[in-house]
Amino acid sequence: MTAMILAAGLGTRMRPLTNHTPKPLLEVGGKPLIVWHIEQLKFNGFSTIIINVAYLGDKIIQYLGDGSDYGVKLIFSDEQNEGALETAGGILKALGHLSETFLVVNGDIWTDFSYNSNFKLEKEVLAHLILIDNPTHNPKGDFLLTNSQKRYTFSGIGYYSKKMFKNLNYGKQPLAPLLFKAVENEQLSTEYYAGEWYDIGTPQRLEFLNKKIIS
Repeated sequence: MTAMILAAGLGTRMRPLTNHTPKPLLEVGGKPLIVWHIEQLKFNGFSTIIINVAYLGDKIIQYLGDGSDYGVKLIFSDEQNEGALETAGGILKALGHLSETFLVVNGDIWTDFSYNSNFKLEKEVLAHLILIDNPTHNPKGDFLLTNSQKRYTFSGIGYYSKKMFKNLNYGKQPLAPLLFKAVENEQLSTEYYAGEWYDIGTPQRLEFLNKKIIS
């Protein structure tokens, strides 16, 4: 199975830290955030990782190289000419590099979740999302947990079928409408994760995580 790390965001909420540094290269515990993802994916059996880039994307490509330093193969899906294509648009552009079922991880989270390189989607299911407890910035949650009436927050980690994206028109488009359509068609499954998970969305959250890791 291939994995994709979403790393094309502008990092607007992280400014001024991202004025000259793309958010994936901001350090957590002395290591760029995206390197945490790459090392964890390798540890869990992923050997080919696709990374989409846009804002300051050349810096990410130059820093990471071909992935040999990390024991993986890195393939970059470059959106710098188009501008960030958003999540669904970015996945669509990279679709030719992805396996029939593939993992997508938001580049601006930090987690100890154990990715499954052998994950199988249930029949007719197009997406399987990992949900976490609702953080203070998203108290109402996003999706119902399978076989539950409680709504949890989407972690930014999901397994997807290529079928979900094949009929999309190329261009900028978000993922959420596709996910909610899958919910309506009973083609989306979910699971709850109670482990470590942090959204690195602001300088304050980055500082909090750094203090936690260093201490």
